[in-house]
Amino acid sequence: MTVFSFRRLILPVISAVLLLPTCVGVLNAGTIRLYVGTYTGGDSISKGVYTVTFDDATGSLSEPVLAAELTNPSFLAVHPSGQFLYAVNEVSDGGGRGKGAVTALKIQPDGTLSKINQQSSEGGAPCHCNVDATGKNLLIANYVGGNVVVYPISTEGALEPASSNMQHEGSSVDQSRQQNPHAHSINLSSDNRFAYAADLGLDRIMIYRFDAESHMLSPANPPVALVTPGGGPRHFSIHPSGKFAWTNNEMTMVVTGFRRNPADGSLFAIQEISTIPGGYNGRKSTAECLAHPNGKFLYVSNRGHETITAFTIDQETGLLKYVENEPTGGNEPRNFFIDPSGKWLLAENQNSDSVYVFSIDQQTGELTPNGKSITVGKPVCIRALPVAAK
Repeated sequence: MTVFSFRRLILPVISAVLLLPTCVGVLNAGTIRLYVGTYTGGDSISKGVYTVTFDDATGSLSEPVLAAELTNPSFLAVHPSGQFLYAVNEVSDGGGRGKGAVTALKIQPDGTLSKINQQSSEGGAPCHCNVDATGKNLLIANYVGGNVVVYPISTEGALEPASSNMQHEGSSVDQSRQQNPHAHSINLSSDNRFAYAADLGLDRIMIYRFDAESHMLSPANPPVALVTPGGGPRHFSIHPSGKFAWTNNEMTMVVTGFRRNPADGSLFAIQEISTIPGGYNGRKSTAECLAHPNGKFLYVSNRGHETITAFTIDQETGLLKYVENEPTGGNEPRNFFIDPSGKWLLAENQNSDSVYVFSIDQQTGELTPNGKSITVGKPVCIRALPVAAK
């Protein structure tokens, strides 16, 4: 090979390698890709799902990029492979039995999303979703429908027709909000054997056995755990040890703590604790409840109070101790995200079109704003691409 032909062959390759760090879609070490679910329509500036990158060394966010144009993709779930993303389309016909949908999307190398297919949510206002540990199933909760649904996932990431549909029945004491069941979340245990559905309308945590191979839910024994009537359980979080769990009661701004039996999935209530200081008379509405990956802290977002509450967790008893209420920098804080390193918390303010970054004190759990934020229309949920899949 002549010198000329060798240079002509190798120089473009060297140039391409040198340019890689600045190419769209190529992430540097310590950078993770995030997806933001939003509400669209009306006065929202959002058009669907957005993607940003997050630097866990500096706590900095890139400017949002529209990844997929969708209607009300409020809550998201990322496949364990990092190849697919699922979004509920939170709409309803008002009657509760239709109009909602769930969409499967392929994650492209540059972080954008392409539609694979869509299925009916089998109910109204789907508001929460999770992919199971095997990557074979998507589970969703329908708020207006009052039911939870399982969809098998094909090897190509497509959603197959629903395989299991558990309809909740009944009501509770608040006739303005609890005349019907309102399934508000669906979460899986780390061993993938149990699913927990917090139902705001029933004041119950519905407990299901989950079979990933048959794609089916069935009532556990016992099948429910109760909260104080009128509380309105919304979201649910399990301690990394599997021994404890918590639900945030939306209507009373109270967290109910449970001791959990990993063998049968049962829950035994051990504590109720307010998320706000005494004397608060404003609007009461919690949104998210999430245990820190290190198991030392629990966080809850408070709408109206516009804060996130930090609690410490007693590792022996599971009891919570109040630490602080940290303002989120905006209005209507919804879901929030704790990065894989456990150093940062990202809070979405739905009615301020903003996401703010907070550092987490690893000893106390206290939150401190780092001065970094981005603008996204009506942000609701943040999910990350698995680090190994970057």
